Amino acid sequence: MIKQYETVFIATPVLSDAQMKEAVAKYVDYITSKGGEIVYQEDWGLRQLAYPIQKKTTGFYYLIEFKADTQLIDRLETQYRRDERIMRFLTFAMDKHAIAYAEKRRANKQAK
Repeated sequence: MIKQYETVFIATPVLSDAQMKEAVAKYVDYITSKGGEIVYQEDWGLRQLAYPIQKKTTGFYYLIEFKADTQLIDRLETQYRRDERIMRFLTFAMDKHAIAYAEKRRANKQAK
């Protein structure tokens, strides 16, 4: 069954800009190679963490919205766990209200 998902991951702050782009490209390619469709991507940049993770107080945040089969999520999260660049991640299935909110947020961002 195909659903729309949103995944946010936090990458370690010691990565260079090129390494961060490479990590993002890896996950975008992974999603599309397994039959997923990227809806939206947003780089939130380097941000302060609420609490230290692996003795680090900052991290690179990145959001990817995509449509995919439900079986892809377990495999995607396994890829996150295997990658030492990824400190934390969260993936959730979006309901119709979350999808509407995300579309509204994107429209507001483009208007600015």
